[in-house]
Amino acid sequence: MNPSKAKTFFYKIFSLLSVVRGYNILVLILAQYLTSIFIFSPEKSIRNVVFDVHFLYIVLASVCVVASGYIINNFYDDKVDKINRPLKTGLENFVKQETKLRLYFFLNFLGFIFGFFVSWKAALFFAVYIFAIWFYSHKLKKYPFTGLFSATALTVMPFFAIFIYYKNFSEIIFIHAIFLFFVIMARELIKDLQNMKGAIANNYDTFPVVYGEIKTKKLCILLLILTIVPSFYLFSYPELSYMKYYFYLAFITLLVVAFYLWKSTERNQYRLLHNVLKLLLLIGVLSLVFIDTSLILEKVIDRLN
Repeated sequence: MNPSKAKTFFYKIFSLLSVVRGYNILVLILAQYLTSIFIFSPEKSIRNVVFDVHFLYIVLASVCVVASGYIINNFYDDKVDKINRPLKTGLENFVKQETKLRLYFFLNFLGFIFGFFVSWKAALFFAVYIFAIWFYSHKLKKYPFTGLFSATALTVMPFFAIFIYYKNFSEIIFIHAIFLFFVIMARELIKDLQNMKGAIANNYDTFPVVYGEIKTKKLCILLLILTIVPSFYLFSYPELSYMKYYFYLAFITLLVVAFYLWKSTERNQYRLLHNVLKLLLLIGVLSLVFIDTSLILEKVIDRLN
């Protein structure tokens, strides 16, 4: 391959990975498999979950639809991102918008087909999810409350697909979901604080634009404090096991984030807090392997056999 063509191809791959948030996609795959193994299907062995073809279709459908969601969000936010993230936007615009839109429709088609391979209900779920992401990117995100709640709900929706697949609606899962919802909503508010300049320039009525930085910080801190409630209830479940140490870490981290947020005024400070919460969520995903040590041992023995 010609060196210049190879360089161009390399840049286009990086551009697409940036557009579809390659890191977030990998975390989604990891989160879906770990939650399936250690929460949703504790009676199944690791081998049965990993080689479950229908569950693989659920994961692939989720990946396709979420990746397409990032693409359409990037399409609608192009002007905003040029102000908020000029360098990143420059890299992402290395691929033409027409190419991104073709990929958007192709990924949505694949997501629907993978869902249909599981059942018509799964296909319907992903069809609704595709529409919800588009509607959020096109309309809802421009307004304070609808943007905040829909962004949070859309983030956790891939896990509802696993709910539907396993038909497992235990109380511990519901409490985990509440904790996750509060943290993600707080993260969305911090991201809105970080991106205020672009939102104002493009007439986006995000929460900080409409209600100001102080009220946004107060709501965010309230959400961080509310995470104590589901964390407290989770400690009453013996199967939480060593994952309780994650919630100790989360409690300390969220208090530090709340304190630092109140004193923050610069965009870089908000970016740091946003990344801290992303890291905390990633650690939470990895900590799922400690949710029941006896369960882990049983699964390892079963796998060896």
